[in-house]
Amino acid sequence: MAKALSGLAAKAPGMIKGVVDYSTPKLNTFWHYARVELAPPTPADIPKITSGLQSLVKSAKTGKWQQVTVKEAWLNTLITAEIAFWFFVGECIGKGSIVGYKV
Repeated sequence: MAKALSGLAAKAPGMIKGVVDYSTPKLNTFWHYARVELAPPTPADIPKITSGLQSLVKSAKTGKWQQVTVKEAWLNTLITAEIAFWFFVGECIGKGSIVGYKV
C-alpha cells in the first residue's frame, strides 16, 4: 500500500502539470470572453441601449414584425423559450422547491 501511494505521489506533479498545461489556454479564452460579455453596461452604452429599445418599439408599431421570415420567427421563438425556461429554473433554485415558496 505504501509503495502504491509513493508511486502516486511521485506521479502527481507530472499529472498536475499536464492538467495545467491542457487547461491554461482554454481558461485564458474563457476569461477573455467572460470579461467582455459579462461586464455590466457602462454609461457610454446607455445611448445605444435606448436607441435599440426605441427602434424595437418603432418596428413593433409599424408592423415590421410581419416581414420576418419563418426561420427568423422560429429562432426568435426558441430564444424566447430558452430565456423563459432559464428564468423558471432560476426561480426553482432560488426558492428551493418546484411547487411553491416556503411560507
